[in-house]
Amino acid sequence: MAAPLSSLAQCPLAVLRCGSFRDSPLGRSVLSRVTRTLFSQTGVWDKDYRPEIRQKVEQWWHPRIMEQWRKDSLEEGSNKKKFYVLSMFPYPSGRLHMGHVRVYTISDMIGHFQRMRGHQVLNPMGFDAFGLPAENAAIERGLDPEDWTRNNIVSMREQLDSLGLCFNWDREVTTCLPDYYMWTQYLFVKLFEAGLAYQKEAVVNWDPVDQTVLADEQVDESGRSWRSGAVVEQKLLTQWFIKTTNYAKSLLDALADLPEWYGVKAMQANWIGECTGCNFDFKLKVIVTNLQMVTDHVCPSCFFTLCLLGIPDNSEEDLCSARALNLKWSSVLKSNPDGTQTLINSAEFSGLSRTEAFNSITQKARELKVGGHLTSSKLRDWLISRQRYWGTPIPMVHCGSCGPVAVPVKELPITLPKMVSLSGKGASPLEFAHDWVNCKCPRCKGPARRETDTMDTFVDSAWYYFRYTDPRNTQRPFERHLADHWLPVDVYIGGKEHAVMHLYYARFFSHFCRDQGFVTHKEPFRKLLVQGLIKGQTFKRANSGQYLKREEIDFTGMTQSAGYKLEITWEKMSKSKHNGLDPQDVVQQYGVDTVRLYILYAAPPEQDILWNVKTDALPGVLRWQSRLWQLVTKLRGARSLGDFPNPSLLKKKEQTEARKIWQNKNYAIQEVTTHFTEDFLFNAGISRLMGLTNTLSSATIRVLHHSVEFEEALAALILMTAPMAPHLASELWIQNPLSPLLQKGDVLQQPWPTVDPEYLETPDFVELTVLVNNKGCGKVTVPVQVSKDLEAVQRLVLDSELGQTHLSERKVKKVFLSPRTALINFLIDE
Repeated sequence: MAAPLSSLAQCPLAVLRCGSFRDSPLGRSVLSRVTRTLFSQTGVWDKDYRPEIRQKVEQWWHPRIMEQWRKDSLEEGSNKKKFYVLSMFPYPSGRLHMGHVRVYTISDMIGHFQRMRGHQVLNPMGFDAFGLPAENAAIERGLDPEDWTRNNIVSMREQLDSLGLCFNWDREVTTCLPDYYMWTQYLFVKLFEAGLAYQKEAVVNWDPVDQTVLADEQVDESGRSWRSGAVVEQKLLTQWFIKTTNYAKSLLDALADLPEWYGVKAMQANWIGECTGCNFDFKLKVIVTNLQMVTDHVCPSCFFTLCLLGIPDNSEEDLCSARALNLKWSSVLKSNPDGTQTLINSAEFSGLSRTEAFNSITQKARELKVGGHLTSSKLRDWLISRQRYWGTPIPMVHCGSCGPVAVPVKELPITLPKMVSLSGKGASPLEFAHDWVNCKCPRCKGPARRETDTMDTFVDSAWYYFRYTDPRNTQRPFERHLADHWLPVDVYIGGKEHAVMHLYYARFFSHFCRDQGFVTHKEPFRKLLVQGLIKGQTFKRANSGQYLKREEIDFTGMTQSAGYKLEITWEKMSKSKHNGLDPQDVVQQYGVDTVRLYILYAAPPEQDILWNVKTDALPGVLRWQSRLWQLVTKLRGARSLGDFPNPSLLKKKEQTEARKIWQNKNYAIQEVTTHFTEDFLFNAGISRLMGLTNTLSSATIRVLHHSVEFEEALAALILMTAPMAPHLASELWIQNPLSPLLQKGDVLQQPWPTVDPEYLETPDFVELTVLVNNKGCGKVTVPVQVSKDLEAVQRLVLDSELGQTHLSERKVKKVFLSPRTALINFLIDE
């Protein structure tokens, strides 16, 4: 009986490489089982990685990779260190776009990588399913938005699966389902009970197209709606707000403990503003000095929602205002001989210094529940009311005797009634659902009316990262111990457009949940990975701005019908601009692995990608896949002859070459691991793997045949490629003559390669003299292990301060690296 594969991991390499073992019944049994792959039926290995071979490889491995991920996820124990990679969930529009493919490729790649590093990985997915687009589509087509949304979710789920994306689908959440939004309502009730949700009459931003109110954050600098683009109007309406200003200081201070977020921390800080003031909520009886009203919050009846107290003793601006208005005031500050100031005419606060008085007054305000929270003059509370149907119902009732009353938690969820009207016209469609609106007051049991506004969809997405940790809980939003296990999110991936609004709201909810004792951590996200856009080339008439289809262009500045000036730009992909790409079409043409590699290689994640298949990026990754295939083909050819490594046959020069391969392997492992964990420069990681591929491709035949270093470097290369191109790497790993005998399972089940201890013990650095056109311009320190690797040294020099000074603006024609001395020479155009 053949030995189990797991026992082979203990076999000496000499036995596994021995020809007699290979020809024995056990050897033949082992080899037949480990090579049971796409090509096992014919036993023929195609030497070239042609498009049809790529298609067969991906079709074979696609279901197996996804099933293995699912199986491993269910079997993983919590004894492993956790890693929570989260990508912003999509709105179910029905079709994925290339931006989706980019963000989910990154999260999928990180998930595979971290699992290979031994982590228990959570990579969940769901749908941000409420909102205006579905409602507008339903109005347009005469459909129920629920049916429209559910059908789109089915379609998008199929598309995500077709891309081979390995999510933890057992944790899927959908915000429009009652089992999710009942807990959104629960959190709103908790906010109301804490005095952080309130209703007031206010001048609001009204979108005349979408027929709903917008938060200040949803109006752009030109006064237009963030979604419809309509010019926003001002209306006086009674609305629900969440008092986010109470957390301004907490949210601002917590930024200091977070790593840099590609400039997003600065954007968050700027949005919040300096928290040097204090808010008060009281009825005005006597104007002592003056009030400064913020003009964009003043309505025609002169009712104002925001004002700043004028204190002439404290502010030069306030003093000027009071004098201009001929106002009298009592001084409240006295200057002392030592330059300090103390309060006078201020009741119990008289005699205190300014700092003491500020602290005492704010503390007194908090005790009296009239404010007292540190905040900034820039910040506004979050307006969450929306006069639309397709959203989470606000769990409040209005009673003539009791006023606004929260729906008891045991009565949640308050589900949406069957659709009655979606016409809008300034009133919530829920107002027409009379049987739903009329109810009893939970407090006095008298007649009452339900709140007919629904919540802004940003409320749904402000806490979904919590629900992923415990998505089937029917007793509470999530168990604390599960949230504490997974949070904070280790890497959060999403678009730049969410750098302010969504992240601000999500951080607020996390701070609130921590104060409520629901979770330990204040901040929800440890690292943020913002991604740029994928832009397509656009063609438009310079005079009218009309976008044209590519097939309408003869590229001489003329259309087929009339002459005009052609304007060619790169813009966010859009159907209206005729520059969009269907991900399914792209995958069909190039393959899943090629698209993944292109997305990761074309640019760092935070930069935009200009999609152009003629650029170096796409041909480059196509060539690289073929070269990886060729390396395994070469090794298979050598082993098919019964030729196994025998280092004693290598001459001194060949031993030196093998040593260089060993150094390059370790350097690649070190660099790629850093790029995948620290700076997320996946393009630089791929470049390093391409460098290792070049080293192996140029290996002499005897080194390929007889060095252990070649085999081990090739195995490491395939392993490091696996998270990015899992289908190709899976086939290469199984077909690699040595690797499957050493580890049980497929490539994504293998441990991530580690640097050999001996490599870390060697001398660290060497000073390299840099010449430009044969003239010395300085020295650069490089790792000694790569000091003979032209590609690695060239990149290190170009990235150095010296390289930026002397070479950044010049075209490099050729580079020479001395094989004997620490010297590199760049030949450039003068």
